[in-house]
Amino acid sequence: MFTGIRRSSRTVNVWPGYVDALSALLMVVIFVLLIFTLAQFLLRQVVSDQEFALDLLNNRLAEVSEALGLSEERAEALNAQVALFSEQLAEVTDERDSLAAARDRDQLRLLALDALIASQQETIAEEQELSQEARDQVAILNLQIAALRNQLQEVADALAAAERDKAEQAAEITDLGQRLNLALARQVNELERYRSEFFGRVKDALGDNPDVRVTGDRFVFQSELLFPSGSAELNSAGRAQLAELAGTLTQIAERIPDEIDWVLRIDGHTDPRPLPEGHRYASNWELSTARALSVVEFLVSRDLPPERLVAAGFGANRPAVAGDEAEAHRRNRRIEIKLTSP
Repeated sequence: MFTGIRRSSRTVNVWPGYVDALSALLMVVIFVLLIFTLAQFLLRQVVSDQEFALDLLNNRLAEVSEALGLSEERAEALNAQVALFSEQLAEVTDERDSLAAARDRDQLRLLALDALIASQQETIAEEQELSQEARDQVAILNLQIAALRNQLQEVADALAAAERDKAEQAAEITDLGQRLNLALARQVNELERYRSEFFGRVKDALGDNPDVRVTGDRFVFQSELLFPSGSAELNSAGRAQLAELAGTLTQIAERIPDEIDWVLRIDGHTDPRPLPEGHRYASNWELSTARALSVVEFLVSRDLPPERLVAAGFGANRPAVAGDEAEAHRRNRRIEIKLTSP
C-alpha cells in the first residue's frame, strides 16, 4: 500500500509539453506560410510589373514597325518619282538606294529583336519568374531599340534631304523644259514667217504657170514641166524654171538667221503605171527618187547650201488625186518643194 503510493507520486504529466511543442511548431508553420505567401505576393507583383514593362515594350515595337511601314511607303513613292528623272538625278537615286538598303537592314534587325523578345515572353509565361539575366537582356534590348530609333531618324532625315534635292532638280528640269519650249516656239514662229515670205516670193518668181500650183504648204511642179517622160534628166524648160526658183531661194536663205534650223525638201512622185521592161530604173520608186535628186543637184549647182536640201522619193505611194484616168495620172506625176524644219 505504501509502496504503491510512492510510485504514483513519481509519475510525470508530459501532455503540457507536447502542447507547447505543437504550439511552437504551429507558430513556425504559420510563420513559414506567411513568409511564403508574402514571397509569392512580392514575386507576383514583380512578374506583373515586368509583364507591364514588356507590354510597353511591345507597344513601342509596334510603333516602330508602323513607322517603318510608313517609311517603306514613302520610299516606294520616292522611287516612283525619282525614276522619272534621267541622268541628272543619278546621284540622288544612288543615295536613296543606299538609304533604303540601310533601312532594310534595320528592319531585319528589328525582326530579329521581335523574335528574341517573343522567346523571352514565352520563358516568363512558363516559369512565372523573372531572372536577373532576363532583366539584363531586356535592358540590352531597350538600348538596341533606342539605337535603332536613332538610325531610323537618320535615315528619315537623309531621305528628306534626298527628296529636297530631287525637288530642286525637278524644278530645274521644268524650268529648262519651259525655256526650251519657248525657244522652239520662237523658232517655229520665225520659220513660219520666212515660210510665208518663201511662198510669196516663189509665187511671184514662177508667175501664173498652170503646171505649177500651191497645195497646202508646198509648191507642186508637174513632172512634164521638168522631165521628159520616163526620164530623170531635167529638160531645158525645167532648168529655166528651176533657175528662177533657185535665185529666189538663195535670197531667202541668206536672210534666214543661222539659229533657225530649216531644210528645203524635194519630194518625187509618179503615177502607178509600171515602167516598161528593161527600163533604166527598176521601179517607179527609183524613178521618183532620181528625179528628186536631179532637182537637188541642180539647186546645189545654183549655190544653194547642200546641207539645207533633202531629196525623197515616194513612187506612186502617195497620190495627189485618186483615179485611173489620164488626168489623174498626170497630176500624180509631180515634184513637190517644201520649206520645213528637219
